[in-house]
Amino acid sequence: MPETAQLEIPKTEIATRPMAETSTRIVSLDAFRGLVMTLMLGEAMRLPMVAASFPHSTFWAVIAYNTEHVEWQGCSLHDLIQPAFSFLVGAALPFSIASRQKKGQTFGHMVAHAAWRALLLVALGIFLRSLWSPGTYFTFEDTLTQIGLGYVPLFLLGFTRVRTQVITCALILILFWTAFALYPAPPTNFDYPSVGVPQNWEHNYTGFLSHWNKNSNLSWRFDVWFLSLFPREHPFIYNQGGWSTLSFIPTLATMILGLLTGEWLKTPKSTQEKLRGLVIAGLALILLGLICQWLGICPIVKRVWTSSYTLYSGGWVLLILAAFYALMEWKGWRRWAFPLLVVGMNSIAVYVMSWTMSDFFRRAVARHLGSVINAVVSPTFQPVIYGFSVMLIFWSILFWMYRRKLFLRI
Repeated sequence: MPETAQLEIPKTEIATRPMAETSTRIVSLDAFRGLVMTLMLGEAMRLPMVAASFPHSTFWAVIAYNTEHVEWQGCSLHDLIQPAFSFLVGAALPFSIASRQKKGQTFGHMVAHAAWRALLLVALGIFLRSLWSPGTYFTFEDTLTQIGLGYVPLFLLGFTRVRTQVITCALILILFWTAFALYPAPPTNFDYPSVGVPQNWEHNYTGFLSHWNKNSNLSWRFDVWFLSLFPREHPFIYNQGGWSTLSFIPTLATMILGLLTGEWLKTPKSTQEKLRGLVIAGLALILLGLICQWLGICPIVKRVWTSSYTLYSGGWVLLILAAFYALMEWKGWRRWAFPLLVVGMNSIAVYVMSWTMSDFFRRAVARHLGSVINAVVSPTFQPVIYGFSVMLIFWSILFWMYRRKLFLRI
């Protein structure tokens, strides 16, 4: 199996890819990644804002729920973007390691390269988060920084047996849950407004689950100490959204789920057996995550990446991947996914573009086509048209890169 370069976070360079390599790829993984990045770009259409104009519509209520993060407990389609991207990093690793070994690279060389890649991911995440700050904004809850913080341990696990990978994943989830459970729950008189949470916020838990309340949990306390070590305009008090640095630990578990999936897809088993395994594992993980919540053991909360959320989101990612795998690898229906492949094979490029170029192209569309759009489209739906135009421009750039076999790598 050749190296699936875009199934991992790619190298920092513009490179050309031989056609022979793409012909034997597990293309469903690239297409799935393309869907993930397209969902991320979909933020440009501002669908939740459009949905607000239809408060009594069930259809728009569903659209709104699944195109933004839930406030605390639960998991929308939008909440699956980051775990899916992290999962796919792990899924790439078995193929990448095999390819590097085939090329004769030593273990030391590969580990050094993994460490360099991890450092670049963290640095890029901080750089992008600092774009609108007067100085460097040190934050580590971004997708790229979270992956970077866990990438070296993930890489080392790629050389271990599957049993070791499973045990490590289970230990991460158990120990992360235990740490939250042992950290003191906020007292009944806790000053929630001082950490950006309304005093009687409807999403605050009572009883045992209060150990996972927003900005009063272990991860919040860690960041109050850790983030204040870096230069800041003001001492860190809380993250408005409740996001945290320590989420990189269960994110590593998500990447290990991807690693295990990559090992499974790399086996000589039949396509049907692999597909069956993906579905069974996905359903089992979803059920485990729900059981943890139903029994009051651990809530499903993405913003602190709880252990139950890791299981639940990992299950849904596996089921979506199974759908892509069934259509593209089992049935052989691939042409429909070409637009997604164009996006998925240049994931780092589109990620950076979304952070640095979205506003530029939105203003360009408004400048040159705004009078026509405003005359034809009602104000309610204008954000959709402007956002879709930006997405189309991005796709055109990615298609140009795809045709010339140019792939941005880290």
